Amino acid sequence: MEKEIIIGAHVRYSGTGSAGEVLDIRSDDQGVWAKVDTTQLWYNSRYLEVMDENEYMKLKSRETKRETSKFNEDADEREITKKKVDKVKKDFEDVDMSTELCDGGG
Repeated sequence: MEKEIIIGAHVRYSGTGSAGEVLDIRSDDQGVWAKVDTTQLWYNSRYLEVMDENEYMKLKSRETKRETSKFNEDADEREITKKKVDKVKKDFEDVDMSTELCDGGG
């Protein structure tokens, strides 16, 4: 028995595996459509699978871990870049820009 898609239901799109909560439902001559919160897109209900609460929470937990890991990687990359910039600045502090340098004028 298939579960009915209702507003607030947790669904997964079979085409990509993306999942989210149904925000709105509409129907037309081509079928029933559900708008999903995570993508803000409308999906034909025949391609949506209703997920139970536990399955949905496991999926969201995995996504949160991936996002946290990506955030930490980005923070590490920013720290490395900052250290490189600081080193270049320090190297330029010792450059002598006195009048003994060649003049390029005409």
